[in-house]
Amino acid sequence: MMQLRHVLIFSLIAGRTMAQTPADYVNPFIGASTSVGAAGIYHGLGKTFPGATTPYGMVQVSPNTITGGDNGSGYSYEHTSIEGFAFTQMSGIGWNGDLGNFLVMPTLGPLKTSKDGYRNDYIKSTENAAAGFYSVKLNNQILAEMTAAPHSGMLRFTFPASNQSRIQIDLARRVGGTATKQYVKVVNDSTITGWMQCSPAGGGWGDGEGHADYTVYFYAVFSKPLRNYGVWSADIPDSWTRKLEDVTSDRYLQQVAKSQVFPKIKEKEGKHLGFYTEFDTKAGEQVLMKAGISFVSMAGAENNLRHEITNWNFDGVKNRAHASWDKALSKIKVSGGTTEEKKVFYTSLYHTMIDPRIVEDVDGKYTGGDGKVYTGNTFHKRSVFSGWDVFRSQMPLQTIINPSLINDLINSLVTLAKEKNKDYLERWELLNAYSGCMLGNPAISVMTDAYAKGIRNYNVKDAYQLSVNSQQRFGNSQLGYTPGDLSISYTLEYAYTDWCVGQLANWLGEKYSADGGAYKNIFDKEKGWFRPKDKEGNWLPWPEEGRLKQWYGAIEANPYQQGWFVPQDVDGMVALMGGRVKVVKDLESFFEKTPENMMWNDYYNHANEPVHHVPFLFNRLNKPWLTQKWTRAICRRAYHDGVEGLVGNEDVGQMSAWYVLAAIGIHPVCPGDTRQEITSPVFDKAVIGNFTIKATHNSPENIYIQSARLNGKPFNQCHIDYKDIVKGGVLELVMGPSPNEQWGITK
Repeated sequence: MMQLRHVLIFSLIAGRTMAQTPADYVNPFIGASTSVGAAGIYHGLGKTFPGATTPYGMVQVSPNTITGGDNGSGYSYEHTSIEGFAFTQMSGIGWNGDLGNFLVMPTLGPLKTSKDGYRNDYIKSTENAAAGFYSVKLNNQILAEMTAAPHSGMLRFTFPASNQSRIQIDLARRVGGTATKQYVKVVNDSTITGWMQCSPAGGGWGDGEGHADYTVYFYAVFSKPLRNYGVWSADIPDSWTRKLEDVTSDRYLQQVAKSQVFPKIKEKEGKHLGFYTEFDTKAGEQVLMKAGISFVSMAGAENNLRHEITNWNFDGVKNRAHASWDKALSKIKVSGGTTEEKKVFYTSLYHTMIDPRIVEDVDGKYTGGDGKVYTGNTFHKRSVFSGWDVFRSQMPLQTIINPSLINDLINSLVTLAKEKNKDYLERWELLNAYSGCMLGNPAISVMTDAYAKGIRNYNVKDAYQLSVNSQQRFGNSQLGYTPGDLSISYTLEYAYTDWCVGQLANWLGEKYSADGGAYKNIFDKEKGWFRPKDKEGNWLPWPEEGRLKQWYGAIEANPYQQGWFVPQDVDGMVALMGGRVKVVKDLESFFEKTPENMMWNDYYNHANEPVHHVPFLFNRLNKPWLTQKWTRAICRRAYHDGVEGLVGNEDVGQMSAWYVLAAIGIHPVCPGDTRQEITSPVFDKAVIGNFTIKATHNSPENIYIQSARLNGKPFNQCHIDYKDIVKGGVLELVMGPSPNEQWGITK
């Protein structure tokens, strides 16, 4: 009897340990391809990275397969060789990318100083990625494993027997270009420190046009003593330019391959440096390296490492990283749905928790926009604000699950303007750079949405004034529209943020005249659609393709796609377009003509952000069952558990945030308005803090809401207010196979 009891107890314990946690569902390979061929469009696919990181961490230890091309993550799944494993990465972006610094590579045999020399093929079947961990076996039989802490990372290499094993570090490496100057110093028989200076002259973000200018500091410790070590240095002539095309050219690579090697040198500064340490290894011998990273100083990098990784327990660091993801991802708990849907959901939530990342050291110090060092006493300094993308879904999601992050971001943007002596807000910020990437004034949207939701732990007066200044500097001119080849996109985006500033002004008791109605000034009644104008007020020639013409008045889109962006005044937009019946018919056609796989197309193009609010417009048009139909279709057709599981660029959390919100059954049309549209949830139950959404009888067939109750009382609205979500409660939805055309209708 006692034996049986022990067996039962053991079985219960084993059952508990076998239960999957949110982090167990994460598949970092989802979206990890830049392939233009697979996407069918130059934008490529998800452009995510598969390596190890922690929630909003500074460090991402990830494989890099390519330096050139429009490969912002430095990795693409279909590539067959690896350049090395870098400690910093960007997620889901194009424009050539940046970061990818401190590239570490284990090698065997004679030292090679060019990436084409130390690059190695890898065994695809051995590649493994999980939340906080990545591993792969190279063709030379070296097993590479990596994990991360917020400001540091650890690599574990298992070598074959060799009398010429090596770890080498390319200090010049940078996605989209090169670090233009580097420094390395041997501290003792196990440690090096130094920095890599990355300026626009070395390409990087936008091949230099993004103005990224930062220095990465490092402090690295090896588990095997430095006995046979050295530095290589390439002689790069002063007359050579060093943008992406230059540093990936044969001429440049040949020059790097001829680098001078300095054995046993203790300290070196140069234009293209690398460090190596060689040693003998027995078969199966493990050699580890751990490194702290800082954007402030070498001392900061050392302090970061000493604070986070105190020993050589690789598995301990890995387990802590995994646990940190479990804690972060548990902000939303879902049940029901398929295993694939849970993998897609938790990987999506994971991707929304990479940026905006922390860029201050463990002691709170950070480098400001003026190059001075500050200490964040009231907020955490964050970076990587992909504004034009993330104001639509990513930041509204964070207002629900991470309001303190929103405060951090707004503080970071407001103080950055002061530090850089700018009187306006940046629309796409990377490591203090005012890159000017894309268009609109998305930071205004984030601030307005935050203020509307009671998230106000920042200098509201400064935030408001910067919003006004931004709109006056970049908004629709005295013409009442923005002229030119991208007239539709600019005018509609600026009309929306005009409305945002007006909302802030009303709440703060300030005066601001614009009301967001400028969109009407570029609507051509003859064509029945928005149309670009020149500065004289003339319509630009109407193309043969009509509103389906890509780039006609619209950035990365066509007028049909961009034209639905009037979130601040849906009723006014509908009236311009000919009324509700006509608009519903047009919208239905917009979706029905979308290809089944939802890859890049001329209709509902989920691969690009301007249409992300459009499925929820049916709620505003008294056809909520069509919102339910199409959001479920998008969740099913545009998101999958696989490398090609994202139909477009992840765009720093936006593509994934859309799924997270839609899959639990809510999404805004207009950030700045606290109304959240209700739609058909993918899951039977979602718990978001103290708020629960239940979907009874939910299934792939039962996608339509039949009735609803909020906190036990009948609820007949197809929307819910933000305040009702954050204060807690239960929204119960009863699902069925056919639309209930009476539920959620405004009488």
